[in-house]
Amino acid sequence: MKLSIIIPVYNEQATVLQLLSKVEKVKLPQNINKEIIIIDDYSTDGTRELLNGLRSKYKIIYHNKNHGKGAAIRTGLKKASGNFIIIQDADLEYDPNEYS
Repeated sequence: MKLSIIIPVYNEQATVLQLLSKVEKVKLPQNINKEIIIIDDYSTDGTRELLNGLRSKYKIIYHNKNHGKGAAIRTGLKKASGNFIIIQDADLEYDPNEYS
């Protein structure tokens, strides 16, 4: 089984690496794998450049202009392949340790 974690991102350079570290450390039940999908909604603060260095580790999709959080989520839903899907804000509003 797989859990798809959709992370819409817009100008989150200050928190995105900390968030991804927390998401990676989350322990899920033994039979559930994580799929991390990041959608950058045309960040202009250096977030896009930061994410470019992580392309080999995560599914990263870049919008070619700012469409808003809802559009970023819809893009993530199209790319998700998990049995379960959750949305994780990149600003650390939600605690990844609550996934279970």
